[in-house]
Amino acid sequence: MTRTGHPYEHGLDKRPANFVPLSPLSFLERSAMVYPDKTAVVHGERRFTYADLHARCRRLADALAGRGIGGGDTVSVMAPNVPEMLEAHFGVPMCGAVLNALNYRLDADTIRFILGHAETKVLITDREFSPVVAQALEGMNAPPIVIDIDDPLCESGDLIGEKDYEAFIEEGSSEFDYRLPEDEWQAISLGYTSGTTGNPKGVVCHHRGAYLNALGQMLAFGIGLRSRYLWTLLMFHCNGWTYTWGVTAAGGTHVCLRAVDPALIFSLIEEHGVTHMCGAPVVLNLLLHAPDSVKRRFAHVVEVATGGAAPPSAVIEGMSEMGFNVTHLYGLTETYGPATVCAWQEAWDALDMEGRAERMARQGVPYHTMHAMIVAGSETMVETPRDGETIGELMLRGNTVMRGYLKNGEATEEAFRGGWFHTGDLAVRHPDGYVEMKDRTKDTIISGGENISSLEVEECLFRHPKVMEAAVVARPDDHWGETVCAFVTPREGVVDLTEEEVVAWCRERIAHFKTPRTVLFGPLPKTSTGKIQKFVLRDRAKSL
Repeated sequence: MTRTGHPYEHGLDKRPANFVPLSPLSFLERSAMVYPDKTAVVHGERRFTYADLHARCRRLADALAGRGIGGGDTVSVMAPNVPEMLEAHFGVPMCGAVLNALNYRLDADTIRFILGHAETKVLITDREFSPVVAQALEGMNAPPIVIDIDDPLCESGDLIGEKDYEAFIEEGSSEFDYRLPEDEWQAISLGYTSGTTGNPKGVVCHHRGAYLNALGQMLAFGIGLRSRYLWTLLMFHCNGWTYTWGVTAAGGTHVCLRAVDPALIFSLIEEHGVTHMCGAPVVLNLLLHAPDSVKRRFAHVVEVATGGAAPPSAVIEGMSEMGFNVTHLYGLTETYGPATVCAWQEAWDALDMEGRAERMARQGVPYHTMHAMIVAGSETMVETPRDGETIGELMLRGNTVMRGYLKNGEATEEAFRGGWFHTGDLAVRHPDGYVEMKDRTKDTIISGGENISSLEVEECLFRHPKVMEAAVVARPDDHWGETVCAFVTPREGVVDLTEEEVVAWCRERIAHFKTPRTVLFGPLPKTSTGKIQKFVLRDRAKSL
């Protein structure tokens, strides 16, 4: 109970001298002041210092303001990992607007929906994507102003906008007098979830959360002044997991990359002394299975953070052998990207590689900047015992959870039931407090009344020496209800992998009722962020 009349209530108010709204805009201002001549951005032959970056972002903000863009307006950006996309993470909120980083792998209809739902006023787009953007703009009642990014490294695409980006920012002043938001709860970004059915939901994030999560990334991943961060992670995905702001806060160097290409990644690591990079497990898999002719050995260890589904232990082992140290993170668009980390314990040093990889595959513990997490019953909200076996839903609470879904109060209330954010992911909690994901709620297979974790079966499949990728879904069965159906991509050059061999491999390593009854071979369908589209596989399994 709060008592009234105590001395802490009088004369100790918030003032300009003792309270400033938290915003990642302050990160760029500080780095430009402290490290003005340090290289902030590398992109092909282009180089920008922190002073340059700050000036360019201010020009962008002033140019937008000159077009009447301000508080409550949305500016969308359709671009790969180029300097202009990084600049938008600062320049757009500098004028008070909200940044909507578009997934450039989406179809025209979905892009059109997002632009309309977000009420986008300005669209900044890389000319590589002009065909889909032009199609998306057709039929819009209030199409946005379009500005082109004419990147020297882009090899195709027409210029379809009013003018190009460089000409546009020349409309603005490098001395633009921007302000931090009056309220740190003010929206800074709008990101759309890649839903499997229906229209995507718009996730609204605020300045306070972006500031804190960026600091959380620095702490969890060891980003510092000497960091050289390679942009293998898509900047449009959760604002680049807030590393757009975090690397800038540290005064590190952003090494841009238009597309994930193993040969170029290995080359850039060597050329620029890259220290950190991120990506979904599919990126790690690409590096692991790259031709020997493009692989390089480095004199230093490269830190790699991965998220999404747990990377199979075989992938973690393989990356370690190539000189990469893998850190496993977990999060969602609704949590500004990663919110938990598999924090390393010194006792794990004594384990063999397989044992260490098994620990590293856990989703771990909350970030310093995430207040709390629980594993509990989705409806009962009762926490499960920390026995490493009892499955519940992972739920999160903290300042780095979204404000809610734009124009979707019903979905917002459902996501925040019981005072926690419901992730929809099923997990167990170990006695040491670490969580381990077992499945998405919709991905659990129930066969003969027994719950089967698709992740457990996939982990087994990944350890087969001939398997490059694998995904497991439920196949309807008249007798068992559901059975395990495995989709497998063999390693390059492998032509003799059979269903019988895969089944025999699994029967030797996991319970027989968990063993796939059906095995299909071929490439796996993926989302624009590299996640396997299990809903597509489920449809295929149903049609068998």
